Amino acid sequence: MTKFSFLIAAVALAAAGAAQADTLAKIKSGASVTMGVRESSGALSYTLGDGKYAGFHVEICSRVLADVHKQLGLAKLDVKYQPVTSQNRIPLMQNGTIDIECGSTTNNAARQKDVAFAVTTYVEEVRIAVKANSGITSIAQLAGKNVATTTGTTSVQLLRKHERANGVDFKEVFGKDHADSFLLLDSGRADAFVMDGQILAGNIAKAKNPADFKIVGEVLAVEPIAIMIRKDDPAFKKAVDASISAMMKSGEIAKLYDKWFVQPIPPANTKVGLPASEATKMAWANPNDKPVEDYAKK
Repeated sequence: MTKFSFLIAAVALAAAGAAQADTLAKIKSGASVTMGVRESSGALSYTLGDGKYAGFHVEICSRVLADVHKQLGLAKLDVKYQPVTSQNRIPLMQNGTIDIECGSTTNNAARQKDVAFAVTTYVEEVRIAVKANSGITSIAQLAGKNVATTTGTTSVQLLRKHERANGVDFKEVFGKDHADSFLLLDSGRADAFVMDGQILAGNIAKAKNPADFKIVGEVLAVEPIAIMIRKDDPAFKKAVDASISAMMKSGEIAKLYDKWFVQPIPPANTKVGLPASEATKMAWANPNDKPVEDYAKK
């Protein structure tokens, strides 16, 4: 390839990237939008079966997209659902397969190099779930145990970095999604499952015998969870942030939280039973898109 043709190719590639980053234009031209959703991310985002999805972030995104629909003046907007995993959610955002990801993604500095995040809607505490009769109550007791986590998540890394995990040697076992990881614990193939507290609580609530499990030990980390969008797309980020911030200001987001985390939810009408933490309420009172590293400094 000549220097000139290489330059032309580079310019074309940059133009393609810029075009892809204009999500509002993409939505307007196709009168459709694709929402990335999770199969088993607790009450944030989960499947009801038959191609239907529900949860706190799914409903927030539905309201955001209704506002985008109005902003663009479209006669109709076709909202499609695309299940994503911890492993593929960022590549699918980057390549344009999904336009907005409404799951359980931690906003961190590394991910901010590849994608962008809306203002934080949920602040998570990473915890440990065990069988109620296991006798495990702390990180120190995980020595020599099998610890489950979901491929592509940050939870076990956080466990290893925790000061109380010093000298604690355990074996990681991986689930392909959160339901699979919980099954590792349920079936006895893992002694503990390390993950976001609400995901643990949600999976326990849906278990055949919820009383067989409990959440124990130290809080491993506090993480801002946010709706993910494409990087370098200020117009779409502005629209998404404005919609979410309005929900925060009106108190609507607190009502939605109560609906999904405190009241019984479908399909089994079980309760997650997790009132909003002070950190989550603080994020609603002061909308921001700070990464987890900013929380760690406190």
